[in-house]
Amino acid sequence: MFGSRPRNIKGFFFVAKYFRKAYNLLLVGFFGRKAYSRMKKVFEHSSIGTLKLKNRIIRSATHEGMAHADGTPTDDLLKLYLRLAEGGAGAIITGYAGVLQSGRTFSNMRMFDREAYVDIYRAITDRLRPYGVPLILQLAHGGSRTSSRLTGQKVVTSSCRSRNEFGDVCKDADEADIQEIIGAFVRAIVNARKAGFDGVQLHAAHGYLLSEFISPTLNKRKDRWGGALENRLRIIREIMSRAREVVGPYPILVKFSAHDEFSDGLSGDEAVAIARQLQEYSCDAVEVSCGSGNVFHTVRMRDMPRDAILKLAPRFRDLSLPRKWLFRVGSLFSRTAYRPLHQYNVDLAAEIKKHVDIPVIVVGGIRSMAGINDIISRQGIDYISLCRPFIIEPDIVEKFRAGTQDGSRCIDCGYCLIGVTDNPLRCYYGKVVRKKP
Repeated sequence: MFGSRPRNIKGFFFVAKYFRKAYNLLLVGFFGRKAYSRMKKVFEHSSIGTLKLKNRIIRSATHEGMAHADGTPTDDLLKLYLRLAEGGAGAIITGYAGVLQSGRTFSNMRMFDREAYVDIYRAITDRLRPYGVPLILQLAHGGSRTSSRLTGQKVVTSSCRSRNEFGDVCKDADEADIQEIIGAFVRAIVNARKAGFDGVQLHAAHGYLLSEFISPTLNKRKDRWGGALENRLRIIREIMSRAREVVGPYPILVKFSAHDEFSDGLSGDEAVAIARQLQEYSCDAVEVSCGSGNVFHTVRMRDMPRDAILKLAPRFRDLSLPRKWLFRVGSLFSRTAYRPLHQYNVDLAAEIKKHVDIPVIVVGGIRSMAGINDIISRQGIDYISLCRPFIIEPDIVEKFRAGTQDGSRCIDCGYCLIGVTDNPLRCYYGKVVRKKP
């Protein structure tokens, strides 16, 4: 009964086989043999630790703003992840989730600081499982980028230089604080596995707490948590080491800033050294980003999004008309047009890849299939990750794969990243509409 396939099934596979060959030949003719070969590599199956990916295009962690006041996800979060999975993403890294209340940055930030969240997120991971798209939970602590008015707690950082952007006097993390933070990350990793996430990513970029410890500019400590690079990375080493004792080979990735806006900040050589150390700490992959708090350096925009700031940002939208006018005038003299606008982390990521054996992911202004092909096939970087292109087009990977589109429709206005501070994530396409009272 089961010895051979029925004749009609054999015929189906025969036709499918030659249809696929004809389709491949068509692509070769349209793109050229070398270009097709590069495209094929982007869409081949691959692995990050125990993770299995269907292509090399990852949705990078993006704050979704889809959380209730208690930090639990809204129904919209699952809908978003389903659209991304159906749209062909090779893997989805979630927006950051806080490991402690003291590290919460926005009122609409999701939290993952209690075991009670396990069953809530299990409902999401179970729905994603049939798509075969790994769901990776990003874990973070905001450090000096938090507000005591939001958290009700002291703002903790690696070493305090001055008041933060919210006017808080930050507190240098003492030994008890650091041990609490390490324990919180470890518990979150353990609970992420229980909740069915396929892996986790530690957010050590963009001026958040782990990034503050790594930075030679922001970390001025004189104890075992500061000074030499080994000491500045100690907090990540402790998190990884203690987590591995419990979760074993469970995938743990790290996102870090390979360069920042400081003249005495991270250098290319030190970025390579950081990646090599993370590999020694059993990190499964590194994602290369940039910046240490200045959003205009981390996420490049064509111009300052003045309209979005004045109409969507909580700290600016309620200003009086004269103050808004002063902001508009003053912003004309501030530096916001960082260049290059696109692919600004690729060179450092390619250099890092030469010195590590673990997969390297690069994020930052990647907008076209031609660019992706070049990054993966010629530059030798393992994966690319996208943020804003997925906001405007959750199905952009499928469009790339089908050859119906070569570039993202994103115009790099940055309005989405301003609006998400107080609203669910969406694309504004350079326009905001004043809401009627």
